Amino acid sequence: MSMLTPPGMGGQYRVTGDKYPRMRPPRRRGRLVAAVVASVAALGLIGWGTLQLIDVFTGGGKKSAAAGTKAECPVAKASAAPARALPEPRTITVNVYNATTRSGLAKATADELKKRGFKIGDVGNAPKEFDKKVKGAGVLLGPASALDTSLPVLATQLTGAERRTGGGRKGAGLDLIIGDKFGSLTRRAAADQALARLSEPKRTTAASQKGC
Repeated sequence: MSMLTPPGMGGQYRVTGDKYPRMRPPRRRGRLVAAVVASVAALGLIGWGTLQLIDVFTGGGKKSAAAGTKAECPVAKASAAPARALPEPRTITVNVYNATTRSGLAKATADELKKRGFKIGDVGNAPKEFDKKVKGAGVLLGPASALDTSLPVLATQLTGAERRTGGGRKGAGLDLIIGDKFGSLTRRAAADQALARLSEPKRTTAASQKGC
């Protein structure tokens, strides 16, 4: 009996040759791949569900809708406002007063304003309430109705002058009170340009919908 013959077989069966069957465990690679794919799919579903819950509780849908509405706003268009109806210099009466210690300023200033088309009223020293108390270039006084009409027109002739209204004034005349920092009236060419700009239509923009 060969040494390769299993015990108990009594020699009835004999293993010959130098090869013999090898015992291997069954392959399970297919099952492993299927398990991995199933796990990935489950994790993906869980993540998607979590994002949906977050959107529900945080109002993500409302934010997206609001953003979309804002993006659809029309482009604002520019339009020209009507030109301002301002009085002409020849219709404005100006009283010229000198609040400084320099003599002759009131008359010289009044003469120049007259050349520029303004009507001249009183010319002399400033009232006591302003005499030697105006530190700037000058003060322009007028009734409340002159704030957006005749005062801006006169202001084009003296850059940096302070504008005041009210004080129980009577009539439509204006006062130009010369102050310590006064040197001269604005150069005529520059004053004419400033006056022309006052009458130009203003460009305005407006959106057709609120919130745009």
